[in-house]
Amino acid sequence: MNFDQKGLKKRSITVAYFFENIQKRFDIKFRPLNEVDGQKRRIHERDLHRPGLAITGFTKLFTYKRVQILGNTETRYLNHLSPEQRRSAFAEFVKFRMPCIILTSNNKLDQELIDMATSAGIPVFITRCSSTKTIYHITDFLDEEFSLYQQYHGSMIDVYGVGVLLTGKSGLGKSEIALDLVERGHGLVADDVVVVKRKGETKTLVASRNNIIDHFMEIRGLGVVDVRANFGIRAIRDSREVQVVVELLEWSREVEYERLGLDQKTVKLLGVDLPLAQLPIFPGKNITVIIEVVALNFLLKRYAGYVPAEALTERIRNVINKDRAEAPVPTIISEEYDDENE
Repeated sequence: MNFDQKGLKKRSITVAYFFENIQKRFDIKFRPLNEVDGQKRRIHERDLHRPGLAITGFTKLFTYKRVQILGNTETRYLNHLSPEQRRSAFAEFVKFRMPCIILTSNNKLDQELIDMATSAGIPVFITRCSSTKTIYHITDFLDEEFSLYQQYHGSMIDVYGVGVLLTGKSGLGKSEIALDLVERGHGLVADDVVVVKRKGETKTLVASRNNIIDHFMEIRGLGVVDVRANFGIRAIRDSREVQVVVELLEWSREVEYERLGLDQKTVKLLGVDLPLAQLPIFPGKNITVIIEVVALNFLLKRYAGYVPAEALTERIRNVINKDRAEAPVPTIISEEYDDENE
């Protein structure tokens, strides 16, 4: 399995996509104030901008390519101007090709200003949420949309609440193992194609399914299986953090495999180091149970700081030290003493 793949990143999203999807993911509602085709405006940056200085006329450092947030300060400044000054200030503002304008806290703009934005092809939205909450949700949404991502061939399963990414060469039985784990009560996130995203600048990787494949699985000799239809809603997950990577390997006599687990292997996905368990496959080996133990060992180490291999090593060391301490000291008889006795 080639883990060393560079992450991909979206270059932009349309305003129409933004407006439709942010309301599905977060507890925030937007209402359009004009009829502008959101497909023709694109958002290229994850950062937002509050254009206080730009509205006053200082536009030298105006980051107009970002989503523009007009809160209490900006709207009250415009409202305190005379009608002529207000039209002039807003006309200069909408000359820039910005993605869209969002009014927070139900702040209002004169219809004349809305019409100016419409003429410039700029969508205008309004929300009841405060500027702080609006900025928080939009930033979170854009962070996710512009995050690094990559697609991996494998299966993603929620095992005891631990996100396990199951990888390996084609034909080793990844889907069959994932199906067995589902039958044992665990949850399937994705099979065959796993989409992994790095959340913003954090070290959190989140896996989700391909929207086309959804929760279908292909089992050799059987065909396509609908996991949701067969096992119910409890058997599927929309997404899960990737916490452990399990790589299935073809068993070989010439390879020396890990036996104690003292040296924890890691693998780098999208710049994040994750624990790696490499499991050799041969007939009769119960990989499903082993993966469950991998997940349980991860939980033991994370929440209790307990590593079985280290505990066993410490126990053996204590026994050896104890035996050495209790062993009798050997008596040394000198050669002179032996000569005198003779």
